Amino acid sequence: MAAPTTCRLWRYYGRGWSWMKRPCARQCLHSSQDGALLAVRLLSQEKRATETHFGFETVSEEEKGGKVYQVFESVAKKYDVMNDMMSLGIHRVWKDLLLWKMHPLPGTQLLDVAGGTGDIAFRFLNYIQAQHQKKQKRQLRAKQSLSWEEIARKYQNDEDFLGGSRVVICDINREMLKVGKQKAFDQGYKAGLAWVLGDAEELPFDDDKFDIYTIAFGIRNVTHVDRALQEAHRILKPGGRFLCLEFSQVNNPLISRLYDLYSFQVIPVLGEVIAGDWKSYQYLVESIRKFPSQEEFKEMIEDAGFQKVTYENLTSGIVAIHSGFKL
Repeated sequence: MAAPTTCRLWRYYGRGWSWMKRPCARQCLHSSQDGALLAVRLLSQEKRATETHFGFETVSEEEKGGKVYQVFESVAKKYDVMNDMMSLGIHRVWKDLLLWKMHPLPGTQLLDVAGGTGDIAFRFLNYIQAQHQKKQKRQLRAKQSLSWEEIARKYQNDEDFLGGSRVVICDINREMLKVGKQKAFDQGYKAGLAWVLGDAEELPFDDDKFDIYTIAFGIRNVTHVDRALQEAHRILKPGGRFLCLEFSQVNNPLISRLYDLYSFQVIPVLGEVIAGDWKSYQYLVESIRKFPSQEEFKEMIEDAGFQKVTYENLTSGIVAIHSGFKL
């Protein structure tokens, strides 16, 4: 440690003049300046800690939640149509691949977060029902001696066609849930389905409750991604699985340039023409660019406590499926 700066001062005592050492005024001035600079730095860091991004715009953390809510409240009614238009229908394939990767078994308890319009939930129910029907057919083939009446009764009894499976759709946005509930009614989904208004950063569920947690195209809109990941870990049972389908970073330079051109020049225009909302789709495009890369997000998932974390790129990295287990 460096010795403090001193000044030599002459002073008269009873026996004559002598000199003494004391802290230099210049040092005191420097100390006070250093303290002021430190305070400014701390205030600046505190300010940065409470700031986040809303697309390319810098906003307060409190402000972001409200802005994101307004975006999805605005686009809810045209959300599915816009997904088809923006992705040319490819989003349906991505979601199907998520279900194939999940490969849920009868009895699976699924939590689908930010799943307001029900796309993942309905696919889950269809998948489980298809599994159950295959099992039922195998059982009937093994019992060739059954009468037509017995066979008919077996097919008509759909009381447990899901094998005890259940999906809970949790979304923070009332309008998105409203659209999802209407879709479920229109398409005849009743059993094994529940709708919950809730925040991904503070889920209204007990610990160790679900077998699988999914979030599709939702986690990049969360203010504190780390908190959402910790909540996912908390509500999963030991051995439970985390699955996230999200836009990511394109790994092909040529496709990346074409993708950027399409994203910034076409998607907001589609938003204006179809949904009457340019700004919301401009935000959605920008939010994709602010989301961490595949490797960075993988590390965040591991930091939340998940193990065996992997990811799979789809369509040259336009989207990625991240997977992790609570072990």
